[in-house]
Amino acid sequence: MKKSLLSITLTSLLATSAFISTSASATDIEGLSANVGLVSQYIFRGVVQTDTASASAGVDYENSGFYIGTWAADVQEGLEIDVYGGYGNELDNGFGYSVGFTTYQYTGDFDTSYNEVNLGLSYGMFSLSYNVGEWEVEGGADQDYDFLSATIEHEGFYATYGTWGDEFDGDYIELGYGTEVSGFDVGIAVVANSKELAGAESDENLVFSISKSF
Repeated sequence: MKKSLLSITLTSLLATSAFISTSASATDIEGLSANVGLVSQYIFRGVVQTDTASASAGVDYENSGFYIGTWAADVQEGLEIDVYGGYGNELDNGFGYSVGFTTYQYTGDFDTSYNEVNLGLSYGMFSLSYNVGEWEVEGGADQDYDFLSATIEHEGFYATYGTWGDEFDGDYIELGYGTEVSGFDVGIAVVANSKELAGAESDENLVFSISKSF
């Protein structure tokens, strides 16, 4: 990552943060929230999306457990634009669950689209996610995939193991820590992925992140 690129992106992030903060205060709609973020490298489910810094922004609305939102990130050759919705709740015994749908769309020539159903369970520091989707292959047969991940969190520290299945293959481990500094969420993580996700051989990446929610 080039330092100049990080500085420019961080400046843009802070400017966007101030703008969204002013807009959010002006509208003050209950259940509506916004976020902006910056990562030194964008890695999703163990798959490297960018070799340089990536800025992102999103808007979410939640009411009585139902949620809908959109999120966009720079993927160097265009934008990744996600649209999602669903329902989540936590029972009196502490068990949480969620069911939803996500579509991943791309501008430019970075990729085609993915559509998936998202299922989640949680209890205390443990959470489990299972996702079933389809990758729309341009000029070929669409491919089905599933993705299973398990996460444990404690006082800002977390560990995640994720694995791809069906017509996709590969797994990864992510270890990280996140905290709040002056109203910003900052984090650091190490992502180690298998050769199926990294290419010829397994790989490890160190990722720094900063974000702000309103």
